[in-house]
Amino acid sequence: MNNKQTYRRDFLKKTLVSGLALSTLGAWSGNASSMKFGLVTYLWGKDWSLPELIANCEKTGYQGVELRTEHAHGVEAHLNKNERREARKRFADSPVTCIGYGSNFEYHSPEPAVLIENIQQTKAYIQLCRDIGATGIKVKPNTLPEGISREKTIAQIAKSLSEVGEYGADHGQLIRVEVHGRTTQQLPVMKEIFDQVTSSNVKICWNSNDTDLMDPGLEANFAMVKKWLGDTTHVRAFNENSYPYQKLFRLLDGAAYQGWVLLEAHSNPADKIASMQEQKVLFEGFMENM
Repeated sequence: MNNKQTYRRDFLKKTLVSGLALSTLGAWSGNASSMKFGLVTYLWGKDWSLPELIANCEKTGYQGVELRTEHAHGVEAHLNKNERREARKRFADSPVTCIGYGSNFEYHSPEPAVLIENIQQTKAYIQLCRDIGATGIKVKPNTLPEGISREKTIAQIAKSLSEVGEYGADHGQLIRVEVHGRTTQQLPVMKEIFDQVTSSNVKICWNSNDTDLMDPGLEANFAMVKKWLGDTTHVRAFNENSYPYQKLFRLLDGAAYQGWVLLEAHSNPADKIASMQEQKVLFEGFMENM
């Protein structure tokens, strides 16, 4: 059996075992929800080295982190084998989980060379995620280009996601598609894309956008795509916007969501440690009111 087959076999086996274990745990506890809180290195963690990032997550009780690209942690595809092993070991020696990588790869470009480059780079970072002990990579749609058939672009995005999805499965990495982009963040558009995705290894990363609340409303929009939900949900700082997070968490709980809630704050507080602690307390309050 070659390495690709081994990664796929082990990945699928771990996914099945984890799902069964979590389902059993939920049955024992009387509550199927086991949402975990973590950080996206968007603004609050972008200037921390990897040791600082892990230490600050430990200090504030954050259980995991999604590494955003081009940040001070320096975990990028140019790392050699030893550097990748070192990054993996840092997480292995810590209670903080390396959830995955937050890339900017997108698949809507009408330029064939640009599309191919995005797919190739996605595959390179899938290899990085595997090597550092992560479980997936975040990608995104970003727009539907003007002057190009909507149907053609949606089909192109779906086909590209299917390709990287299969590659990710071969390397034990989930493809997490962030609900993103001026037009593509609308849930009906995401449904159009996912209706054409053929790989079961491609899932939606809910992004807590204001467009989630557009007609026909949060509940209907959530129901529209919930069968494709993955294991990551992005939220903003809870006390800095009016998004109905309690309602969202109840919807996730009702869908037996077993994944991560990741803080992707858009503000820039002076004391980020204190702000992280504050957000964790607010998250725990939501969980207590489920």
